[in-house]
Amino acid sequence: MQAAPSHLLTLSGVDLAIIILYFLAVLGIGFYLKNYTKTGEDFFLAGREMTAWVAGLSFLAANLGSLELMGWAGNAYQYGILAAHWYWIGAIPAMVFLAIVMIPFYYISKTHSVPGYLKLRYGEPARALSAISFGLMTVLMSGINMYAMAVVLKVVLGWDIYFSIWVSSITVALYVTLGGLLSAIFNEVLQFVLIWLGALLISIIGLIEAGGWNGMVARIHANFPAQNFTHAWSTLGSFQDNPMGINWVGIVFGLGAVISMGYWTTDFLVVQRVIAAKDLRAAKLAPLIGAAFKMCVPFIVILPGLLGLAMLDTPGHHFLVGGEAAADALSHGQVLHTYDEVLPIMLARYCGPGLMGLGITALIAGFMSGMAGNVSAFATVWTYDIYRAMFRKNATDAHYVSMGRWCTIGGVLVSIGTAYLALHAHSIMDYVQELFSFFIAPLFGTVLLGMLWKRATSAGGFWGLLAGTSSAIGMWAWVKTTPLAVQYIALSPAAKPMAENMFRALWSALICVTVTVVVSLATRPKTEAELAGLVYGCTEIPSEGHLPLWQRPIFWAGVVSAAFVVIQIIFW
Repeated sequence: MQAAPSHLLTLSGVDLAIIILYFLAVLGIGFYLKNYTKTGEDFFLAGREMTAWVAGLSFLAANLGSLELMGWAGNAYQYGILAAHWYWIGAIPAMVFLAIVMIPFYYISKTHSVPGYLKLRYGEPARALSAISFGLMTVLMSGINMYAMAVVLKVVLGWDIYFSIWVSSITVALYVTLGGLLSAIFNEVLQFVLIWLGALLISIIGLIEAGGWNGMVARIHANFPAQNFTHAWSTLGSFQDNPMGINWVGIVFGLGAVISMGYWTTDFLVVQRVIAAKDLRAAKLAPLIGAAFKMCVPFIVILPGLLGLAMLDTPGHHFLVGGEAAADALSHGQVLHTYDEVLPIMLARYCGPGLMGLGITALIAGFMSGMAGNVSAFATVWTYDIYRAMFRKNATDAHYVSMGRWCTIGGVLVSIGTAYLALHAHSIMDYVQELFSFFIAPLFGTVLLGMLWKRATSAGGFWGLLAGTSSAIGMWAWVKTTPLAVQYIALSPAAKPMAENMFRALWSALICVTVTVVVSLATRPKTEAELAGLVYGCTEIPSEGHLPLWQRPIFWAGVVSAAFVVIQIIFW
């Protein structure tokens, strides 16, 4: 295979001006909002004053970083439209479930974090375990965001990867340290707009070149007649009929019922944005607003990957390569572009001066959004669920704000180290879903049983979470040391890494639930009085019956669900 150039173009003066203005605006917001973040409630939860629209867009923007933009574009190039499942069945049902079922408990309990809820429901051991695992996951995820942004600057500009990591990291550390979650949320809304303006250009211009949707599909079929990259459901009847090597069980249960439910309802990076809303109704509407936009995100994230299959490839030949092939080429002195680089490559293909600056700014904005979300969530969990709980319980509020600012800087420094781990993954998103199967899937089982089952006990919650997390890591290690074991974990020897992640998540969640139930039945539960505000059947949920139907969250949940079903039929 012919080596690719190390970078694709250089920026004009207009492009550089757009990028510099963005960095200055981000820092300016951080300095301005510093005056509004005096208390712990201000710094960690934005004073709980966000409207439903601001909280909803921030909720979505926290999950629309460069990690998402590059990772899922790369996965669409690798797996086709199957990657869109992570935006549809892998998001919409979970966001609706969060809004209608789980938000009342997070909001009513006034918790600062998901581990904080586990402390109230199960006790200190469960909180400590979840806080430590969540803290580890956030710095790993933040490192992946750093790596993703470094790839953009390397591919497009040829910048040194270490330089780009440090410049972006210092900027995020400054504005989150100054303004806390309030600064992160306002920047995320700004970044949300920039991402849509910049990334949408690729999809629009690419479809014009390909001859519309039908023209793109025809080109993909001509390039790869033996593989079906353009159907979301019809190829999931067997493991062999689709590029991912997965069937509908892995998508519906591993992704839809476990990974996505766990991520959208227990990952504090996104939940933190919702409980910053000004009241319970706004908090319930925020995920529904996010879900409406989420259904459209594949048109700016998945489409560039599909366009890469149509416009970059030739019959039977992929222009981009997988992580292992790229690593092998690098060891022999070659430079090859990987799956994760499809988005910046398409950006370079379609955008000239000015538009290029806007597109690069959109990717930088996405990076900032993802990293800021992880860093602010890490600061909250470290300060409230580790530092205050284990080391200094009775300090002043100002002391905890100061600790939050210092650990923001510490979290960024640790994340720089974890960025290098992403170099060894098959792709960015394979690595991310790997982490979710370790930490998010079992946590969802623990939180769900805690909210819906009064009989779940403190011992059951702790041992179930520990069993689920350790079993997921054990399954991963088994496949790493014995590759043939993938046929037992993912039910097929042909399973690709993403299929393995989905099934591993499913098994770890089932192990967590089973252990929690068995241990709970053998130990004594809390009284109903102790569970008030924490569990269904022991909590009074405020009624919305006095509101007109169109103002009730349940109505909009129905609208979002109906639109979701229609999209699945269209892309069947």
